[in-house]
Amino acid sequence: MKSILLSVLIIIISSSCNNKSNSVQDKEEIMAVLNQQQKDWSNNDLEAFMDGYWKSDSLHFYSGAKLKSGWLTTLNSYKKNYSDPTYSGTLEFKIAKISPISTDSYYVMGEYILTREAGNATGTFMIIFKRIDSEWKIIADSTC
Repeated sequence: MKSILLSVLIIIISSSCNNKSNSVQDKEEIMAVLNQQQKDWSNNDLEAFMDGYWKSDSLHFYSGAKLKSGWLTTLNSYKKNYSDPTYSGTLEFKIAKISPISTDSYYVMGEYILTREAGNATGTFMIIFKRIDSEWKIIADSTC
């Protein structure tokens, strides 16, 4: 009986440890996406920047009191508003919080800083990442 209880206890402890390490790994993978997005944006490669987003008509982007849906709509909006490096500048994220919503989704809260010739811009964002086909993708973005 003692050996059965000990075995159950070991299984429970190792399961909780695995969940914590998965959470750490998930956060590292999400940060890797965000770091790549900073590089791509700063190179004015908006299509590469959009690789971090879910390529779907169900992607939602809320900014400037307007809700836009769709990956292509979002990309076209970025291309219109940030047509060249004068406007896109250099992007920096300051991440305040990454928290799980479920085993395959997280929300990320933070600030963005655009340093650019056309005038610097700053704001806040909350994005939702979901693991889709083993990759972390932004499925919703609210930026102010």
